[in-house]
Amino acid sequence: MIDEFIINAIIAGVLVAAIAGPLGCFMVWRKMAYFGDTVAHSALMGVALGIAFDSENPIIMIITCSSVAMFLLFLQRDKRFSSDTLLGILAHSALSIGMIIISMMDHFRQDMMAYLVGNILAIGMTDIYTIGAVSAFSAICLFFIWRPLLSLTVHEDLAQVEGIKVSTIKVLYMLLIAFLVAVALKVIGVLLITALMIIPAAAARTISNTPLQMIIISSCGGILSVLAGVGVSSQWDVPTGPAIVLCATVLFLLGRFSSALRS
Repeated sequence: MIDEFIINAIIAGVLVAAIAGPLGCFMVWRKMAYFGDTVAHSALMGVALGIAFDSENPIIMIITCSSVAMFLLFLQRDKRFSSDTLLGILAHSALSIGMIIISMMDHFRQDMMAYLVGNILAIGMTDIYTIGAVSAFSAICLFFIWRPLLSLTVHEDLAQVEGIKVSTIKVLYMLLIAFLVAVALKVIGVLLITALMIIPAAAARTISNTPLQMIIISSCGGILSVLAGVGVSSQWDVPTGPAIVLCATVLFLLGRFSSALRS
């Protein structure tokens, strides 16, 4: 008989992994891994604000992550600074603000490790409903912007000539990442959420021949990593979030070795 908290952890992890894979594919194609880290670091600032307002409502983190993503788009108008420079500034600033807010609250004594590496085994039904709603919403949005997002990923200037609203698609995609990071905080943690988007996508890239194939394989790889990670965590009593990421890394290495053997 599997315990209820294990079942809840598996459901939540699968829901996150199923949409993290496709979003991660575009992050790999567009070389936006550091953007994911920036949004993840801003999630800690959202956690701090939630604690300050005595609320665990994920809306606070969603608003915080989305605001940072939109602020990045605003800063990118200044062509004197590269995206990497701006992302570095935003990521560390958001992280610093969050840690300062938390340090100023004398009554706060909660272990920050749960926020940094996740606490998937503490997922409740309310969290599952929230994660499920955001995952479904993200999947629907990604379905509708799939073709224009793929077009601007291949060639942004050509996509603009073809009449695609490049700025709008970029905003929507960044918001989807912000939503996912905000609700996946309990599942995988601030430090590791980007890994769940990047590693399965990178693993899928080694064995895929088409974009659609890569998206499907990345979702399946993420789900498999969650199942294996929860199993490893239960068997050897190790942190579940890092176990999930480690299993995803093993899949990446297997895909890389199999690709090298075929070559």
